Amino acid sequence: MVDSIELSLSEEKLLEYIQKKKSFLLFDLRRKENYEKAHIEGSVHAVCDARAKETIMPKIPKNIKIVLLDDGGKMAAETAKMMHSMGLDAHYLKGGMKSWSGNTVQGIPQRSIDAQTLWSKLQKNENLFLLDVRDRDEFSEFKIPGSINIPLTEVFKQENISKIPKDKDIITICPHGNRAMVATFALARNNINAHVLEGGLAGWSQVLNPVKAANDPTVYQLEKVGKGCLSYVVVSEGQAIVIDPLYPPQKYQELAQKNGFKIIKVIDTHQHADHISSAQDLSNLTKSEIYESNLEVWDRTAKFLSDKDELKFGNSTLNVMHTPGHTPGSLSYLIDEKFVFTGDILFIESIGRPDLRDKAEEFASELYDSLHNKLLNLPPETIVFPAHHGETVKPVDGVFSTTIEKANKHDVLKLSKDEFIKQVVGLTLPRPMNYTKIIQINKGSIPLNAKEIPDLELGPNRCSIAGQ
Repeated sequence: MVDSIELSLSEEKLLEYIQKKKSFLLFDLRRKENYEKAHIEGSVHAVCDARAKETIMPKIPKNIKIVLLDDGGKMAAETAKMMHSMGLDAHYLKGGMKSWSGNTVQGIPQRSIDAQTLWSKLQKNENLFLLDVRDRDEFSEFKIPGSINIPLTEVFKQENISKIPKDKDIITICPHGNRAMVATFALARNNINAHVLEGGLAGWSQVLNPVKAANDPTVYQLEKVGKGCLSYVVVSEGQAIVIDPLYPPQKYQELAQKNGFKIIKVIDTHQHADHISSAQDLSNLTKSEIYESNLEVWDRTAKFLSDKDELKFGNSTLNVMHTPGHTPGSLSYLIDEKFVFTGDILFIESIGRPDLRDKAEEFASELYDSLHNKLLNLPPETIVFPAHHGETVKPVDGVFSTTIEKANKHDVLKLSKDEFIKQVVGLTLPRPMNYTKIIQINKGSIPLNAKEIPDLELGPNRCSIAGQ
């Protein structure tokens, strides 16, 4: 057992570390309001809980000195002892902040940037350096385009510090912002100012970007930029249908108020497996009708759609096409014989995957028929709006779309039915993160806690056989 006295630091010793700008991390474990009232400059407010123990502490290099402080020293001493048992060079301020007579500062250091602001800066091509401090295997799964990976355990190495440009705004990135905050303070000790992506990649996954995608009728495409999910608002004579609505639903209401139209119907193409549908909440918010596929199993109420049904709005007509293969009840929507909304059946660069309901061979056969006997028989100039895009797909004038003519050129669509089934079923692809729980929430089988959405949706979309 490590004697806590061995881990204590006097006020004089800590002051010496600060004045000589030694490389160490200073974590303030007090309540946030106490930290805001007065804290030692250069300290970071930290929460020592089970998540921190599991996800952050193992990522901190063993050779970096850590100093903990609290009000009186007791909790910091216990935490330092626990961290020391994990191999970390942890210490604590003897007597805590009650013993500190040095200078303090007020407020919360401005070291964070919210996801929407980051998105705006990226759109303006501002001079940014995105530093992703996750482990390499995490980074390879998905990332913000253009980001550079230096794992937190390696950020402290001088050879990596030298790789970070001094003439750019540094943004540190991790799943929730915790590791990134540690990295930011490590950089500050090396005279490099950086900002943490607030909420991390979980927060980034919630940014919705609306773009006007077509006219007559008007189509707005809303992209969940951190995940590649796509949703649509189609407006005719002031009346609008929302297809595959995402969270947050307030974004659609804001779009309607800004552009002077009314949302009257909300529909999904299928039961989504990689993100939470906001259909129910959006319907409640806008007092609009909600429609779902009559060929899926639901544990909530809605109006239901079947093959060859029609929905009228304004001067436009939505025709329903049953296109199973990704799910048994997947529907595609043809509007005014100009635009087809294909959900997860047909993408810009690929096609949907048939294995997420554990009936891959049966669904692959249905997928082939839906593509070749229905969607690809539409006129070649028909514009295709899918529910997702892959990481490598680039928008044209800000819009993600293709045409039936271009989609016909996918290599997998040139195969015979037997070859198609064999190839598609034979693929081994990672499944969407949390997909079983997401499906149950979207079905209405279990309640939704809105605070869980960023964590549930964290990770890449994986509904294409391209395995993006």
